[in-house]
This record gives sequence, C-alpha cells and structure tokens, in this order.
Amino acid sequence: MQKYRDMGIKLTPQRLAILEYLEGNEDHPSADDIYTEIKKKFPMMSFATVYNTLETLKKRGDLVELTIDPERRHYDPDTRHHHHLICRKCKKILDIHRDFSIEIPEDQKGTFEVLGNHIEFYGICPSCKMKGE
Repeated sequence: MQKYRDMGIKLTPQRLAILEYLEGNEDHPSADDIYTEIKKKFPMMSFATVYNTLETLKKRGDLVELTIDPERRHYDPDTRHHHHLICRKCKKILDIHRDFSIEIPEDQKGTFEVLGNHIEFYGICPSCKMKGE
C-alpha cells in the first residue's frame, strides 16, 4: 500500500484495486478487461475511472500503452524495454526480453537519429494451434 502512496496519486479503493490488478500482470489487459474484472468488486465503478487511472499511469511512465491491436488498446505494466510476440488468432501477447541488433540502411533512415526500437513478432499460440484455428 505504501508504494502506491509513494506514487503521488490519489488512492481511492477503486484505483487501488486497478493498481493491484496491474501489478505483475503479464496478460497485457485492455481497459475493458480491467473494467470487467474490477467491476466484480466495485459494481458501481464507471469505465471512466479505469480509463482515467490508466491515462494517469501512462503519463507518469508507470504503464505502457500498446497499440498493436487495432481493435483495442492493451496496457503493459512492465515499463522495461522489451518486444512482443502476438498471436494472430486470439491476440494473446507475450513479452520478449531480448535485444535485437537491427541496422537501418542509411538511405532508409534519412537524417533520423535512431534512439530505440520496439519489435512485434506475429505467430499462432499453442492453444490456437491445438484448436486448429
């Protein structure tokens, strides 16, 4: 509880439940996923509470918004630099904690100074593969 207070954001019971849900979560949940889960404990909570909390955490650098699924945004509480592996069928997302050395040819990057990268790998997860999807 103290570490959340140290974040310097107002802690309501709903916001605390959202923070606890995100802590260590590797599922890359969407705002809808978080809302559905937290609403079980706080039925009167609005979607705006979830969205505003996610926006606050994102602006503070405590959460990364992933826009790799065009149908909905996902959120990643792991703010360390890493890449993602995404299932083309069910949209499951896995973290890839490895650096990849990729050089952009000079004629392609123009005058850009490359500061980093985020690589998205795509495939079919074992579950979808077993289902024959």
